[in-house]
Amino acid sequence: MKEIKAVINPGRLPRLREAFRHFANFPGMTVMRAEGAGNHPNKPMSQGIKGELTDFTKKIRIEIVAQDHEVAAMVAVIREICHTGQTGDGVVWVTPVDSFLRLRE
Repeated sequence: MKEIKAVINPGRLPRLREAFRHFANFPGMTVMRAEGAGNHPNKPMSQGIKGELTDFTKKIRIEIVAQDHEVAAMVAVIREICHTGQTGDGVVWVTPVDSFLRLRE
């Protein structure tokens, strides 16, 4: 199993949720509000520590634990829907899951 994590623009979430509804056996996802700032080489840096500590934009973070064979398709959908080519589109990363247990079982 793998965990897909993505930080995306909030406006992209409705389309992403709709796309995942078409996945057979979609495992579900956790959605959280997030704020952050990334390293953008072409963006001028703010002056002073105060600017650096307050230059955050609102984002959405999603987490999905999925079977290995489902990961590539899910990441492709995230990229297709959330990529605009603009600075701040977000990030996606995948990590291994050593153990997964549903608490209801």
